[in-house]
Amino acid sequence: MKNIFKIGSRKIGDEQKAFIICELGINHGGSLKTAKKMVDLASKAGADAIKNQSHILDKEMIPEAKKIKPTNANTSIYNVIKNNLMSFDDEKKLKIYVEKKKLIYLSTPFSLEAAKQLNKINIKAFKIGSGECNNIPLIKEITKFKKPIILSTGMNNIQSIKKTVHILTKAKAKFALLHCISEYPANLNRLKLDFIGELKKTFPNTVIGYSDHALGVIPCISAISKGASIIEKHFTDTKKRFGPDIICSMDPGELNYLKKSADQIFYSNGKKKVISSIEKKTANFAFSSVVSTKTIKAGEKLMRNNIWVKRPGTGYFKASSYYKILGKKAKKLILKDKFIKKHDI
Repeated sequence: MKNIFKIGSRKIGDEQKAFIICELGINHGGSLKTAKKMVDLASKAGADAIKNQSHILDKEMIPEAKKIKPTNANTSIYNVIKNNLMSFDDEKKLKIYVEKKKLIYLSTPFSLEAAKQLNKINIKAFKIGSGECNNIPLIKEITKFKKPIILSTGMNNIQSIKKTVHILTKAKAKFALLHCISEYPANLNRLKLDFIGELKKTFPNTVIGYSDHALGVIPCISAISKGASIIEKHFTDTKKRFGPDIICSMDPGELNYLKKSADQIFYSNGKKKVISSIEKKTANFAFSSVVSTKTIKAGEKLMRNNIWVKRPGTGYFKASSYYKILGKKAKKLILKDKFIKKHDI
């Protein structure tokens, strides 16, 4: 059975091209103009979807958050979000802009109120971040919208992921899981990309992907080769831009390389091996046939000292038949370096 996850008419999963999500996050600094510029570049470079973050500051944090500083920032998480969030009016405009580009618009709500706003503008699917992976109250409410859900699993293990999957399954939600390491940037030694296989094994009926925070795009390419059907990575128009997520973002050139690599992996996949017509032509010169290594007289036995296997592979007896004809007698004279034919023995 193929695992297929759909967002609108787009199929994601087994035997489909990797679905590449460009996470704008807060890289736009709250500017709609900057966000649109990023969308233009992402579209040209091969993105399938654009993801934003929906923040309503007082609905997702209390003032205590002003004391918590992320590892990738020099100020509190409260200030990071306050200084970079996009207004909801601008987010609505961004959604329209993205969809005019024929891309799928996704957004991550960090509060129930944000989720409700996104549902009102008919977002096609919700992206739930790793921080909300075990936020059961919020997840339960989001499932009520009956929209597809893509869920990142950073900072969680199989046991805690199972609890959330149980909630999603019970609600009959259509969902996909993304392996993720929530470090910014993520250390290559701790990416644990083989965990993608563990997720596929533990949740065999679920589409599995990868949300990346490492430097560059090689880990994303590796994840696709390990079976990830969805790739999510932060995106920026330029690495020279200031922001806490820029260091682990890809630029247009890297996105284009990722897209081309993903397509090459897709076209090169396949389990059933069929010998192609071109391979058959190659076999004509690459395979060997049974031939005479010296002149063989009529009545003489075919032995190791007078027959062997040599190219091309167009003779009657292929190399695999060599031992079957050892000891047979020649019916007629066989000259040196000639195919052994059926009527010769």
